[in-house]
Amino acid sequence: MKVQSAYIHIPFCVRICTYCDFNKYFIQNQPVDEYLSCLIKEMETSEVRQLKTLFVGGGTPTALSEAQLERLLQAITSLFTIEDEFSFEANPDELTLNKVRLLKKYGVNRLSMGVQTFNPQLLELLGRTHAPEDIYQAIDNARQVGIESISLDLMYHLPQQSLDDFKESLDIALSLNIDHISSYGLILEPQTQFYNMYRKGKLKLPSEDVGEEMYTYLIERLNQTSFHQYEISNFAKKGHESEHNKVYWKNEGYYGFGAGASGYVDGERYTNVNPVNHYIKKIQPGERPVLHSTRPTIQEQMEEEMFLGLRMNKGVSIKRFEEKFDQSIDQIYGQTLNQLVSDGLIEINGGYISLTERGKVIGNEVFEAFLLSV
Repeated sequence: MKVQSAYIHIPFCVRICTYCDFNKYFIQNQPVDEYLSCLIKEMETSEVRQLKTLFVGGGTPTALSEAQLERLLQAITSLFTIEDEFSFEANPDELTLNKVRLLKKYGVNRLSMGVQTFNPQLLELLGRTHAPEDIYQAIDNARQVGIESISLDLMYHLPQQSLDDFKESLDIALSLNIDHISSYGLILEPQTQFYNMYRKGKLKLPSEDVGEEMYTYLIERLNQTSFHQYEISNFAKKGHESEHNKVYWKNEGYYGFGAGASGYVDGERYTNVNPVNHYIKKIQPGERPVLHSTRPTIQEQMEEEMFLGLRMNKGVSIKRFEEKFDQSIDQIYGQTLNQLVSDGLIEINGGYISLTERGKVIGNEVFEAFLLSV
């Protein structure tokens, strides 16, 4: 498996969002410079220097100071040649003109902004630090310096969010000069503030039906625009699909650098240690900072191929599956496929197996069918 992509994790935030369960820490009093030194040391261990895609996520990479950001960017560009897509996650209120200029200077050509909603009350509830005005300013700054692709994250099925609220946020997003929208329904994850509030009865979510209505509206509304859906939660203008995320959905290899980062290299899936101090203690003496690793069995690889590939509108390539595993997909999943076609949840056309519109709405149920059937 030739690795051509990498993910870099910056686990620091200016504020901890109420719904987020990613590996992240409040940046104040954290050993940020020491962490960057160790991160760079880990990146130096990579055997690959030529990458097609690189994604810097978090946490919030833009929480770094300008000096720290430049140090990171210098290290990345001295270690790697990035041929295609160099992406950075960003909070709108942290995307100052100077920071965007720095990103552009070092070759970043795609920004993924955590917008979530344009409703100020919901932004406050989510623990976001930005206001709608910050979003407009950040997009202006990015366009001013010539960033090629701008993506916004929008959330739905939020506490106190009505269908009209979501429609309004989507309409505002579509009125802006952006190229890509990622939209996800809220999932209450353990160890988040929202999860604890919900368990105590202090958080009321819209019904599942309303969540489905929001998702159905999302697809219908974006189908009327220059955006096309290419994955369950992702929509792009022509030429602006996330090439990095497609690596995950195609079940291809990638490096993961940083505390809590995951990678998939030479048939090994691994996850690095989470706490920043533990990560630093591993890296400083030259140890590999891996918390755990597994080598998926052939059965697990087949399952991954199905439930990851089905996320994409194009779906799973029957030919690619059979070349990869040297077995007919009908032999492995024939009964499951027949049942899902009969239920109207998948369709098989032109050598691909893909979700129907109904299948997209209840995608997790379809994915589970492939986990249970081998």
